[in-house]
Amino acid sequence: MGYGATRADLQRVGGSGDAGIDGIISLDKLGLEKVYVQAKRWQNSVGRPELQAFYGALAGHKARKGVFITTSVFIAQATDFALSVEGIVLVDGNRLQNCSYTQDRQRLFR
Repeated sequence: MGYGATRADLQRVGGSGDAGIDGIISLDKLGLEKVYVQAKRWQNSVGRPELQAFYGALAGHKARKGVFITTSVFIAQATDFALSVEGIVLVDGNRLQNCSYTQDRQRLFR
């Protein structure tokens, strides 16, 4: 079981009417376990209202796992909210850059 081992494990949902979900990653071949993704390419900080909306979208999909990714940063109230609920992982611009850097290094030194 890998995270998005093939393109078939990834589903793009985003667009108007996406109900707050931009993508879905199947963690197993049967699609029983999924991670729901929201991605924001913003200059401004992400606040608590955006995370509450994402949490509501997860509940609407009966999802247990979600990742909220942004190229910017999360304000303290947003981070506090994510810590107060189960199943949401936050990835800000710095963490995204570090993940990307780690992936590049692993490919380079194989």
